[in-house]
Amino acid sequence: MVRGIGFKSRISTDKALNKMFSKLPTLGYEYVDIYSCAKRVLAEDVVAKTDIPPFDRAAVDGYAVKAEDTFGASQANPIILRVVGSVEIGENPNIVIKENEAVRIATGAPIPKGSNAVVMLEHVNVLNGDVEVLKPVTPYKNVSKKGEDVKRGELILKRGEVLQPQDSAILAALGYDKVKVYKRPTVAIVSTGNELVEVGKELEFGKIYNSNSPMICNALAEEGFESVYLGIARDNKKNIEKKLINALKYDVIIFIGGTSVGERDLVPEVVERYGEIVFHGVSIKPGMPVAFATVNGKPVFMLPGFPVATYVSFYTFVIPALYRMMNTRIIARKWSRVKGILQTRVSSEIGVRGFVRVLWEDGKVYPIRISGSGIISSLIRANALLIIPEDKEGYDEGEEVEVILIRDLTEVFE
Repeated sequence: MVRGIGFKSRISTDKALNKMFSKLPTLGYEYVDIYSCAKRVLAEDVVAKTDIPPFDRAAVDGYAVKAEDTFGASQANPIILRVVGSVEIGENPNIVIKENEAVRIATGAPIPKGSNAVVMLEHVNVLNGDVEVLKPVTPYKNVSKKGEDVKRGELILKRGEVLQPQDSAILAALGYDKVKVYKRPTVAIVSTGNELVEVGKELEFGKIYNSNSPMICNALAEEGFESVYLGIARDNKKNIEKKLINALKYDVIIFIGGTSVGERDLVPEVVERYGEIVFHGVSIKPGMPVAFATVNGKPVFMLPGFPVATYVSFYTFVIPALYRMMNTRIIARKWSRVKGILQTRVSSEIGVRGFVRVLWEDGKVYPIRISGSGIISSLIRANALLIIPEDKEGYDEGEEVEVILIRDLTEVFE
């Protein structure tokens, strides 16, 4: 960079990112409560320490029975079983079902010893102390077996995942009240420029309101990062130096403005006195004057002052850097739409909008679960939803479909 003339050369965006990544520290680990873990980056693999469900349980309201006692039952030839009790959800049944007996049971309740199936309410007639079974059941029909959702010892979440709300559900179901995550960097923000006025103050002729700082603070908040706004630095070296020294209390520093080649663009000069300029001037438009440095091992970003250039350079460099400091790279963002080839046919009922849990991987779409609203792990094994419109009966194997990501796709920096 030559002041008053321009940049002699500019680095490519990819080279700038790689140089930046090589200079970034990681901040260690901490444990956070599962009630506030969303958007945190997992710092270790999570392994199931129990089965889900932890016992065989009823999948429907009905009657727990020995399946063999129902064989041959029909509307014309009902089989009568004696009702010997009931089990509600959350109860520990102390009943043992014997031959030709049944127990009234609620969805989610543990099935009693001696039983191995549940007859749905719709398939019985209730008599005085007995039930007539109108349709037979096979062993474990309408029963969610122990470990059907998750088996003890199974890998559930991998290190580097950006935790989503559904992850806290399975963590809770497995008995985890806290989870190990990478520490999240705190970011200090300084705007520079003699022309800037804080919002709420009187605007004199020739001045403009400081619009970049609230934009960047809110962009950080949206990603879950804590920001500290340190105010406006005027275009003099002493004022910029004072702001820099104050900002070094935090993990990351962002200067907005004062990074181009004008006589008052003093930020890189001041920062270089205290540390190392890694790059200044990138082949990106808008945002060419963006610069990156380290001071006392801490990342310092110098973003251009025009709002669009600020926005572009922030998302191009700062956000990837903050995730790199948590050892993670985001490949695709949650709620984005991607296309892929369906690996198995999926069907849906006409008139009903279907939400199929799927795994999108390398341009292929694998259905995880079509039904089973109680299967928590399906929201963890899936990373996308395939929506089937009301007027379609489904999609065929080999068909190209569009899916909506329900989690960030990430990879771990080694």
